[in-house]
Amino acid sequence: MKLTRLLTVLTALAVLTLTACSSAASGGAPAIRSLTVTGAGQATLTPDIAYISIGVHTESSTATSAVSENNVSAQTLMETLKAAGVQPEDIRTSNFSIWTSPQYGPDGQPTGQTIYTVDNTVYVTVRDLAGLGSLLDKAVQAGANNISSIQFDVADKTQAMSQARDAAVKSAQTQAQELASAAGVSLGSIQTISYYDSVPAPVLEARGMGGGAMSAAAAPINPGTLQVTVTVTLTYELR
Repeated sequence: MKLTRLLTVLTALAVLTLTACSSAASGGAPAIRSLTVTGAGQATLTPDIAYISIGVHTESSTATSAVSENNVSAQTLMETLKAAGVQPEDIRTSNFSIWTSPQYGPDGQPTGQTIYTVDNTVYVTVRDLAGLGSLLDKAVQAGANNISSIQFDVADKTQAMSQARDAAVKSAQTQAQELASAAGVSLGSIQTISYYDSVPAPVLEARGMGGGAMSAAAAPINPGTLQVTVTVTLTYELR
């Protein structure tokens, strides 16, 4: 009799335990419903700065004369750039090289003569784009015979980036409100925010010039515009 009563009590306890476990499993916190949207914002900038590689290329039958001639032309070029308004700190030597070029006759055989070639290139930052054409013209007249590239950029993109971020957030918010309204739900608080910005590389305009190049001012220079783009992703809780 006592054994039967003990088995009855143990069976009841097991049933209660299983019921409690089942309730805990089915009564967990419900998954949070959410909505994720992505908005993009852009801002257009007008370049206000340019980077230019300007070089002097000389050739001579002796290394001494090639270097001497190049030094004179390079010095004249840098003085001309400074006189045109370029600050000394905005002129940086980016390349100086000397190499030899053995000469060959019509029959393809070496003539025994050697041409020495010297290149001196400076990297120039121009902050007055209105006078860029005139500056290049003066550089060519001063002896520059190798202008390899012109890169247009914007010195300070801070305000443009701020405008693009603001536009991206507003775009994402508008999308979220429209989607929630169409689905018949309401937006809760923002759970996560992430963003990605795309800053354009300087616009490049190739401008190669040989020794017989015409005046740089003869060709119009148009810096165009640059665009910065920001993408913002928002995740809202739905109610």
